[in-house]
Amino acid sequence: MNKSSEPKDIINKHNPACIALQETYLKTDKHYIRNYEIFSEHHIQDRASGGVALLAASHIPSMSLNLNTNLQAVAIRIQMQSLVTVCSLYLPPSERISQTDLNNLISQLPSPFIILGDLNGHSPFWGSTDSNSRGLQIEQFLADHNLCLLNSDEKTHFHLPTRTFHSVDLAISSPSLLPFLNLTIDNDLYNSDHFPLIVMDNRHNPANSYCPPRYILNAANWEKFTYLQH
Repeated sequence: MNKSSEPKDIINKHNPACIALQETYLKTDKHYIRNYEIFSEHHIQDRASGGVALLAASHIPSMSLNLNTNLQAVAIRIQMQSLVTVCSLYLPPSERISQTDLNNLISQLPSPFIILGDLNGHSPFWGSTDSNSRGLQIEQFLADHNLCLLNSDEKTHFHLPTRTFHSVDLAISSPSLLPFLNLTIDNDLYNSDHFPLIVMDNRHNPANSYCPPRYILNAANWEKFTYLQH
């Protein structure tokens, strides 16, 4: 919470409906950010470490999902243009992640859903120059469940010791949401070593909304129409 001013800066800039956080390092739920409800899961250790959270705008209906998982994950259902499940997921780089746990998590997320997380996987599929075992595991995860990756080759993480950029933060969605979602990367680190991923739901943009055609049936020349049908 000593970095709570940074999420507030993001809120002021983007006015998000929901924020997914990883590595929250919280040991209690007794925290407050104005106009947002906090849903969090803490990494069970003697000291604050890891952990995930979701911040949902108070004016938008949302409800918590009870997940039975060994993973560091938290999920809610939130009413956007439609009811969407949002999951914040953290996969630590040094921890062995079971494919069964990933499959079990997916089975508990009502569709359509978006998974946002620091997954610590490297793959050319999302802009890395090479692959690691976690990256190959995520590739398999995406293929097994027919999931859609919103990332392309954007760098999302600045590794300070080597002063290099990497792509480890991913946005994953159900296929039905893919046509409506657009991912960009905020170029401000906000006193972190990860750049925020900004996922836009284009259904909220009136310019992109679909209006079905309307017809004035009484103005039709039905006699001509009947003749042309023959």
